[in-house]
Amino acid sequence: MKIFDKKVKVPKDAIWLVPGIKVKRWFALSIVGSTLAAIGVTFIFKLEPLYYIVKAAKELFHVVPPEPVGVLCVFIGAVFFILAWKKTNFSTLDTDNTDDLRRKQSMGEVLYRKMKLDHGPKIVAIGGGTGLSMLLRGIKKITNNITAIVTVGDDGGSSGRLREQMGVLPPGDIRNCIAALADDDDIVTKLFQYRFKTGQGLEGHSFGNLFITAMTAICGDMVSAIKESSKVLLIRGRVLPATCDDMKLYAKMEDDSIVRGESNIPEAGKRIMQLCCEPANCKPGPDVIDAIKNADLIILGPGSLYTSVISNFLVKDITRAIWAAKAKKIYVCNAMTQVGETDNYSVSDHVKTIFDHVRLDDVDDSKKNFFDAVLVNNTMPGNLAEKYEQAGSLPVEIDITELRKLGIEVVERSLLEDNKEGYVRHNCSKVAKAIYYWYKRVSKK
Repeated sequence: MKIFDKKVKVPKDAIWLVPGIKVKRWFALSIVGSTLAAIGVTFIFKLEPLYYIVKAAKELFHVVPPEPVGVLCVFIGAVFFILAWKKTNFSTLDTDNTDDLRRKQSMGEVLYRKMKLDHGPKIVAIGGGTGLSMLLRGIKKITNNITAIVTVGDDGGSSGRLREQMGVLPPGDIRNCIAALADDDDIVTKLFQYRFKTGQGLEGHSFGNLFITAMTAICGDMVSAIKESSKVLLIRGRVLPATCDDMKLYAKMEDDSIVRGESNIPEAGKRIMQLCCEPANCKPGPDVIDAIKNADLIILGPGSLYTSVISNFLVKDITRAIWAAKAKKIYVCNAMTQVGETDNYSVSDHVKTIFDHVRLDDVDDSKKNFFDAVLVNNTMPGNLAEKYEQAGSLPVEIDITELRKLGIEVVERSLLEDNKEGYVRHNCSKVAKAIYYWYKRVSKK
């Protein structure tokens, strides 16, 4: 079994003795029940052989010490019972799942891992795009108590077509988050992520987008459709849309022009001054505020600064709930600037932009910041791919001095995947590990 890619050094069979696994009590109860049933049978049928067994045992007590014999019998009996119980459970499981369980982990390891994850911190991750799904793949190794709050401003690609034609919330980012919280090796997950390459009307659509859209029609609303879709993939945690309103994004640019549509904003080639939405008073989806209120840790980003991260804060009740939350809060900054959104932005520019968009008239932000720390990547591949320079995408500068002026703790780590091509990709395990260690450290203060 692996937690943060480190093996738990517990013998396979000894793991059944680990506290909290919640099976030893049932073993003991089964043994007691079996013993009482056996005694009852001897009374009902007046089985005299039991008398001779007891008599023989008394004679044996005069030859050998009774305590060691008793302990040995109890031990052997318990081993036989546990072995039989395990085999019985394996035989009642589906054959393919049983083979996979035996090949990868013992049942004890599976139960122990589930117990640890069930007792993990309550984490709320807020964002969208590939950044949020990457993060979820990492934090599901920490806890099962995950709530992903996903932006619904997307209007491009398959999601945009379904939104326009079917009148549903864009399912793309939601689909990616559901898949990220599921078993990546499962065939159902691969089916969920499958994208049609041909077919009139189907080309460009992913099966998961169509499935969620169909479930919305069946269930009557997107939230119920997400819950049912999540059950199909047996995900850890839950996925919630930031709002169930038909949110449409627009941006006020440096030259006072207005650019409408999430997909059009980065293409405008102008500096963004403010992100807005219609309707302006979007309300959060069910359970969103409760999840934020009860969270132990809130993670913002990574992802496109304006269209994936800040778009969630345009739902003012979400922003208000984050301000009021007692949870530890951390922002995961992008490693590279994004053409059309964050050209030449440093880390402090990312932070200041968020702060500018989360100011509320009824919230006093002079005494504390919107989040406690920012996680940044501090290493880059030596052979950084030329396509970044050609596109105008550069590594985000870590300007420590400016960040300290803002009162933000800076957590620097190596967060990227190792690759020979010079591409910049966050490693989900490295990001999750860095966040979790920071959370554990600051929680002790």
